[in-house]
Amino acid sequence: MNEGLAELLYRVTMLMGDEARRRSGPDQRLSHSQLRLLGTLEEIQPATQHQLAEALGVSDPAISRSLRSLEAEGYVTISVDPAHRRRRLVALTPLGQDTFLTEGKPLEEELRTALLKADFPYDRYLADTHRLAALLTPDKP
Repeated sequence: MNEGLAELLYRVTMLMGDEARRRSGPDQRLSHSQLRLLGTLEEIQPATQHQLAEALGVSDPAISRSLRSLEAEGYVTISVDPAHRRRRLVALTPLGQDTFLTEGKPLEEELRTALLKADFPYDRYLADTHRLAALLTPDKP
């Protein structure tokens, strides 16, 4: 089957949702969206709340709500940006880092396995995703 990129993205989104729902249970400490937030922070920390919202494609108020619970549970720290007092900087704590590495990273491999098991063209999807990300990433000066 020769699917277009839109169809591949739809299929991977559905399979990812199925896998995330399968994984989440009473013993799972964080939701899939919370793990995504920790993973994003691992890549771009420290980050402002607005940078996180943009990176995850959600609103600033949604990030603020998510961060409050993650901060209360000790996964992130939130501090005032000394260069701009109205901005808040977010960083992972050691607990947040460890939690992402033990719960979030294995999800990537589980997702890959689930996609391959569903006869999903994973290598093509990965190549298309990298090309799409390159197109969407603004040129850095």
